[in-house]
Amino acid sequence: MTPSTVQEVFDNMPGAFRSDKAQGLDLVFQFHITGDQSGDWVVRVKDGTCSVETGVTEEFTASMTLKDNNWVKLVGGKLNPAMAVMTGKLKIGGDMMAAQKFGGLFKLG
Repeated sequence: MTPSTVQEVFDNMPGAFRSDKAQGLDLVFQFHITGDQSGDWVVRVKDGTCSVETGVTEEFTASMTLKDNNWVKLVGGKLNPAMAVMTGKLKIGGDMMAAQKFGGLFKLG
């Protein structure tokens, strides 16, 4: 089932995590979601484990900022990540290469 709200996406992340793809990785993703379902989340991936928490960290590997409806579309496979960046719907800070790894670490859509 494809998540329909921002909170559902983050709630489903631990169960959708592909630990086999994360061996040896140590990444921290900061998400800033805007819109009606706005909020901040931190997703930590370390040595095949994943944790999700609300809030903000200054020690992120990559940050992603986008509107709530675009986030749900992105994880649902209805918005291409490269196109989202090129059209300004997705803003990435920090390590762009780390941000590109994010999609492969989860089976969300």
